[in-house]
Amino acid sequence: MVIENSLPILLSRLDFAWITSMHILWTPMTIGMSWLLFIMEVVWLRTGDERWYKINRFVEKIFLINFGAGVATGVTMEMAFGILYGPFSQAVGPFFGNILGFETITAFMYEAGFIGLMVFGWGKIGKGMHLFATFNVALASSLSAMWILVANSWMQTPDGIFLKDGLFQVKNWWHAIFNNNFQWGFPHMWVACVELALFALVGLSGFFILKNRNADLFTKLLKPTLLALIIVTPVQIYIGDSIGRVVAQTQPTSLAAMEGHYHTYLPDGKVNTGWHLIAIPNAKNDGNVFAITIPYVLSILETHTLNGKVPGMDSFPANDRPDVWVPFYSFRVMVAIGFFLFFIAIWGNWLRLRGKLNASELRKRPWFLRALVFSAFLPYLAIWCGWWTREVGRQPWVVNGLMRTYQGASHMPVAAEIFWWIGYIIFELTVWAGSWYFFTRVIKKGVDGIPDSSTLFEHDHTDDADIKAGGGHVTPTFASKPMLRSDR
Repeated sequence: MVIENSLPILLSRLDFAWITSMHILWTPMTIGMSWLLFIMEVVWLRTGDERWYKINRFVEKIFLINFGAGVATGVTMEMAFGILYGPFSQAVGPFFGNILGFETITAFMYEAGFIGLMVFGWGKIGKGMHLFATFNVALASSLSAMWILVANSWMQTPDGIFLKDGLFQVKNWWHAIFNNNFQWGFPHMWVACVELALFALVGLSGFFILKNRNADLFTKLLKPTLLALIIVTPVQIYIGDSIGRVVAQTQPTSLAAMEGHYHTYLPDGKVNTGWHLIAIPNAKNDGNVFAITIPYVLSILETHTLNGKVPGMDSFPANDRPDVWVPFYSFRVMVAIGFFLFFIAIWGNWLRLRGKLNASELRKRPWFLRALVFSAFLPYLAIWCGWWTREVGRQPWVVNGLMRTYQGASHMPVAAEIFWWIGYIIFELTVWAGSWYFFTRVIKKGVDGIPDSSTLFEHDHTDDADIKAGGGHVTPTFASKPMLRSDR
């Protein structure tokens, strides 16, 4: 217990928590927005509506900033595995090495190969090829996320492996990859990425309409986005409930921490079915000092029965129990945000049904527009809280039930831990500040500086020196240069 709760272990946990929390600010937006870019490009090609082209080019700039920040912080996180958790990295190498290798192929080879065509290919390749490139960027980013969730879900519910000579050897790749947590964990994260991107578009639309800048154009974007959210938000709530039931079956200590559920039975011997709206755990982590409790709700949520038994913290050894504060309150914040975002989707579609979802009517409702802008930031907090719930709830294990966190951490001096933490803080904040600097520049400029698609995809036949290349045109750089030899 002294080793597990030592200062170096705490610092390594805090350091890695900082790195992952900053990295997860960027990658979900990249994943979700890549699919929205693909859909908007399809709509533009099918309808020929120039407004969708301009929206696409504007959103693409925001996507590119996210992509760059995600790559920078992702490289930092890869470094942190070896620096902060060397023994863990070595032990899980036979499994993680392959999984992260697949992620590298999809992210740094597959995705990077097509993102250049997507960003720089406008007017240089055909419209169909550009759409193909955009699709592959979206597919590759989702595959990258899938492999990361495979690795993390395996840490929650390790399967398909056996421990030999201090290494986790794989005996069944299918079971290891499609472990119990992954089956709902990946859909939950992927839908969160899409929801985040949709609310980013909602927030941008609300901002521009509120400022009366290209209001009609962003109203056109707002309508289908709100329509999509009336589907996505309840689906996410359903998936969240489903993964909660998986956690109840496979990680009962994590669920007990999420619910602040210490006692399986009440003093009178009956099953404790109460769900805590608010709770204050005591210092010994064996009960609550104060709680506002609603009877039967916990059993209904986790077992879908009125009196179903949910194991409490007292069903497990004290040294196997996670701390309650972080998973308890981060879980509640995440759930509250999920339902609030559902409410925003309902509100927007109610205005749509009443015929009020146009620029002139929306400007009469500034509070709705402010709510849209505010809602753009909430999915970030929800993803943060969900990740904290997931990671802190697994403690004190780094591989659930098989390797404890202190066994996987690199045993560095406190001074070295602090050095790396300060370094990572400076780097991540620099990336964050730089990204927001470019975000503000892109938003300030808006869509006004984006040229019409005709300047890229229509050729002026009066200039015979121009030669078409795909969907655009170029002038050969060698055409006006003299030959080295006159007889050639």
